[in-house]
Amino acid sequence: MTALSSQAIRQYLIVTGNYWGFTLTDGALRMLVVLHFHQLGYSALSIAMLFLFYEFFGVITNLVGGWLGARIGLNKTMNIGLSLQAAALLMLTLPSEFLSIPWVMAAQALSGIAKDLNKMSAKSSVKSLIQHGAEGTLFKWVAILTGSKNTLKGLGFFMGGLLLNLSGFQGAMWLMLSLISLVLVLSLILLNKELGVAKNKPKFTEIFSNSRAINILSAARLFLFASRDVWFVVALPVFLSEHFKWDFWQVGGFMALWIIAYGFIQTLAPVVTSRRDGKTPDGVSALSWAIALATVPLMIAQGYEQQSVLLGGLLIYGIFFAINSSLHSYLIISYAREDGASLDVGFYYMANAIGRLLGTVLSGLLFQFWGLEACLYLSATLIILTAVISIALPRDRSC
Repeated sequence: MTALSSQAIRQYLIVTGNYWGFTLTDGALRMLVVLHFHQLGYSALSIAMLFLFYEFFGVITNLVGGWLGARIGLNKTMNIGLSLQAAALLMLTLPSEFLSIPWVMAAQALSGIAKDLNKMSAKSSVKSLIQHGAEGTLFKWVAILTGSKNTLKGLGFFMGGLLLNLSGFQGAMWLMLSLISLVLVLSLILLNKELGVAKNKPKFTEIFSNSRAINILSAARLFLFASRDVWFVVALPVFLSEHFKWDFWQVGGFMALWIIAYGFIQTLAPVVTSRRDGKTPDGVSALSWAIALATVPLMIAQGYEQQSVLLGGLLIYGIFFAINSSLHSYLIISYAREDGASLDVGFYYMANAIGRLLGTVLSGLLFQFWGLEACLYLSATLIILTAVISIALPRDRSC
């Protein structure tokens, strides 16, 4: 018996297509906001604050969204996410003089809710489409979904920088609104209406995980993503623009290539991390790769003002981070309960969102007062915390 039926494959492709379309607009919007408001003279800390509600509401959405997905179905939560993204883009089509900080933060809040509803729905749906016990197949399909999403996010970064040059901020918003509206219409028509609905309706009190493995993995994920965003979200694009005098399309292009390469490596994670004993990765794998990752930002910090050192180091960081992220993405789907997987996945991505919120605020704060070097040293510290937490993860998960 195959691990995926033809109907399951069709639904997997629809979910992936939804995720791709959303991710293009999400990546482009992030780059557009950073570069446009830097162009308007906003400080690094002020730009970071524009993303505060984006990340904060991601925390709330993941916590409640998993419960909501189990009760009403992942079809509905995914389509709600697409609709909210369309609303956020529409809010940002106003002329620049009307784009006050509170207005942009409110639009970013909607986008943050949309992003995490979409991600939780996509990741959780894979659990319902894969046969129970097919751990190797589960790792493969989660890696493909996650890796391809990040490749599209990279293209979104490039698209954001390019659209800012070609059509301006408002023009870019209208183009992306058209794209996400098309994706929403197709999703409403094609996506299975019963996708991910739990057989036993969970109570609201079940939004917090009782699984020790999931709690440990969630804590590790929090520090892992804080370690990335502490330099990636604000500090890096502003540094490239200020220190190396790069144009917007160059900043967007490099960030895009980084994310694309990162996504490609994620799809290869099942091959890279395969074990000789035939078993799928476990807590030991997560610990080993976290230790390897911690050395990279320390290396970059020694010569980050040289373009070759910074760019080369970031590419190496991307490879190791991609493996870490892919391992975590597989482990949470593997650890999640069979019925109502979105509850566990939502709780886990709540921790992910807290890490991103922490990293985003610290990225603007540290860069404004102490520069990129401080961001890199804190990144290494946070990865070491990830490794320490990973020691407690379960071991020896079978195929």
